[in-house]
Amino acid sequence: MSRPSSTRTRTSPVLRVLGVDPGLTRCGVGVVEVAPNRRARLVHVTVVRTPADMALEQRLLRIADGIAAEIDEHRPDAVAVERVFAQANVRTVMGTAQAAGLALHAAAARGLPVGLHTPSEVKAAVTGYGNADKRQVQTMIARVLGLDEAPKPADAADALALAVCHAWRLGSPDRVGPGPSTLTPAQRAWRDAQAGAAESPLARAAAAASRKGPGAGVGAAAAARRSGSVGGRP
Repeated sequence: MSRPSSTRTRTSPVLRVLGVDPGLTRCGVGVVEVAPNRRARLVHVTVVRTPADMALEQRLLRIADGIAAEIDEHRPDAVAVERVFAQANVRTVMGTAQAAGLALHAAAARGLPVGLHTPSEVKAAVTGYGNADKRQVQTMIARVLGLDEAPKPADAADALALAVCHAWRLGSPDRVGPGPSTLTPAQRAWRDAQAGAAESPLARAAAAASRKGPGAGVGAAAAARRSGSVGGRP
């Protein structure tokens, strides 16, 4: 996938968020810019990979270096990380938690605010339905960002979905920190601009779809996209 320029020329408040889908074998990292009207643009997406036969400490070092390099190159205003939750596979959740901790450390070391979001929150934000499957999330994140197809593997699309979710939920209780003081100047400008913008057609479509049940979010949001109101293209 070609890499859009990370040069930051701001003529209006735009929020840049780096999302991290943590994992030991594949750690997705995606960067988006979101305008106050919720239009989102892809900046960069990649996956930091480590082989299963590598020593654990070396795998963690490679992931830490990869996340740090992406933050330093793309200079986000905030970092969004998947909130680790309990699951039956203890080995998997341990690896996910370790990778998530590396992302939190990298952000904190650079003074960046962090948002933690559960998979259900991300699905609801992007598709309008908290139990959407991975294919639905991938389809919608491609439409939201104006892409011809969803980034692959799924970890890449999930990282972008986390970033978009965080931008759209700016100021929610899921943000780490005691209050508004954790917002950067860019975030405050973006939030203030968003407060004065009309609710986007995607937000209305997602809200309506969430009342109708499974799968409706994708169809409703897609209809808004076809009307020219959703995603990174006019």
